[in-house]
Amino acid sequence: MNNIANNFDGNISNRINSGIQINSKGIKYVREESQMVDKSDMLIGELSKMSTMNNVGITKPEFKLGLDREELLKRTHKDYLTTKKMLAADAPEYKALSEGDKEALKHLVKAAQRIDKIEMILDDHNNLAFKEYLEKEVAKGNEDAKLTKILFDAQKGIFALDRDSNMVKLAANLEPKKGIGVYPADLTREEFHSILIKMMKEGKVDEVAKILNQRSVVERDGDELKATDYVEYFKDDFEFIAAELEKASETSTNADFNEYLKLQAKALRTADPMLDAYADKKWATLQDTPLEFTITRENYSDEMTESVVENPELKSLLDENGIVPISKDCLGGRVGIVNKKGTDAILNVKKYLPLMAQNMPLNDKYVQNISADKESKQTMVDVDLVGVYGDVGEYRAGITLAENLPNDDKLSITELDGGRRNVYHRQIRLITSDDAREKMQKRLDAMLNPELHKYYNDEADHWFTVGHENGHSLGPKSGTEGLGKYKSIIEENKADMVSLAMLDVLTEAGMYTPEQREQIIVTYAADNMMMAKPTLSQAHRVRSVMQNYFFIKEGAITISPEGVLDINIDKMVPTAQKMLKEIIEVQLSGDFSRGEKYVNDYFVWTPEMETMSKNIKKVSKTLNGKVESPLADKLLAE
Repeated sequence: MNNIANNFDGNISNRINSGIQINSKGIKYVREESQMVDKSDMLIGELSKMSTMNNVGITKPEFKLGLDREELLKRTHKDYLTTKKMLAADAPEYKALSEGDKEALKHLVKAAQRIDKIEMILDDHNNLAFKEYLEKEVAKGNEDAKLTKILFDAQKGIFALDRDSNMVKLAANLEPKKGIGVYPADLTREEFHSILIKMMKEGKVDEVAKILNQRSVVERDGDELKATDYVEYFKDDFEFIAAELEKASETSTNADFNEYLKLQAKALRTADPMLDAYADKKWATLQDTPLEFTITRENYSDEMTESVVENPELKSLLDENGIVPISKDCLGGRVGIVNKKGTDAILNVKKYLPLMAQNMPLNDKYVQNISADKESKQTMVDVDLVGVYGDVGEYRAGITLAENLPNDDKLSITELDGGRRNVYHRQIRLITSDDAREKMQKRLDAMLNPELHKYYNDEADHWFTVGHENGHSLGPKSGTEGLGKYKSIIEENKADMVSLAMLDVLTEAGMYTPEQREQIIVTYAADNMMMAKPTLSQAHRVRSVMQNYFFIKEGAITISPEGVLDINIDKMVPTAQKMLKEIIEVQLSGDFSRGEKYVNDYFVWTPEMETMSKNIKKVSKTLNGKVESPLADKLLAE
């Protein structure tokens, strides 16, 4: 699970800007993107043949840019499009590596970059074709296409919600799909449910289970659906990544890291979820490695799979057959250099994890990943980022600040009793420029009681995030799938409340000083205020509104009619403890209707919140962001 930085300041879907050939496994790529031969008509012809067999009409997409020149100029301006810079080409962290690790890093960046293409396919059926369209238009000198390409590369796709919770649509006449790119584009929720019910009643239980797991792309098969495992669907791309990981393992200086790379390469070549489990289990033990590489797998975006628990007849059939629906994984890639000093500081929390587990509400009613009486299977690293790709690198309103993986649905957790690993992203969180600090101060001036400014500390935000990520390892580790589309919102809410609710326990134990405790409380509350009411699809932002409303009800915070925040520091931790207990009760119920009621009861955007949001927007214009990766670019060019 991840935390998102608010940042002040062959297959039908396998379309690529390249020619194709068709073989028994579907569409395969036969040239590099740099070649200029246009084979799109051939592609559409072959797709039309395939679509006829599958009763799907496919026509050649006719793209049109979705934003006019004025909007494009605004959204690409530095005041609206913030920049996060990864390690510089001459970074001292890179220079300090051994020659073997430098060579390995080159292969790891090549492997991770390929995930960009895969994730674009998973994200939307039209992403790659639209990318090709933009590149052709840019080559013709189309200035609007050039500006659109900046936004496309930043959000890594056609669609993205910005910090104002507006949907950015870079292509006109297209709409985002509930099933993103992993279900047929024309599949409605109602048809999806009816097809699954029909298949279940006809005894096709195994196929339905494959359709509803987290690692398959679903296509039409006559009047039914069929699922293809990611390993088979992205066979050529996964083979490329596996080969690069093996090359990296030949020169990397750390034996444990090399073992993980080989296990991950093996898992990319064979469609066996247990191979991923063995790789995940090894990855979660990595602590003292010079390099960082991760293929992330998280399921926040697929709203189609999770909808099945809302259909009583279908839910009953699934329960009878022991099928637990899990939303499809999006894939990300992270490459970095482990920062030893930052890692040592973060590791200090590990000795307190059993104490946190012991103080979790209702802890006698569930099993959690952290035991109060055993050594914690939890590793933690602070990483200087070389590059972020796919799901990790999508800058959509925010960008991933840290991650605690594998998630509870992964077999390394459920079958192998493996541990988890927290990775913190230094380049995302660090505020290094005077300009960024000035913007942050203006935001505080606009929305926080001046008497509380002395408590605000951007480093305190990092320590809150450390508590959040470890909070994912606490509480029920199974049984929450029945919460459907509310599962992620409630889980992210839980992680935040763990971080806040444990402050008194951890201060008493010596992890924090009383001053740090106050800094974390005030910084959390100030950073939790938002520019706009989010949509329900934004789990990380919905939880912030819920918390703000709950804390207002409990008198822990107040927002004046003028939109200025005040904080009752003494009430903050007890209020968090109360909210955490309610969250655990909802998770233990595993009941969709209870989860829905819980979210709706607290997802309330008050007039005071709206006034504050207007205050913030007067001084903070950022809507989205982009990532620049100079060291990664250099390595890719070698």
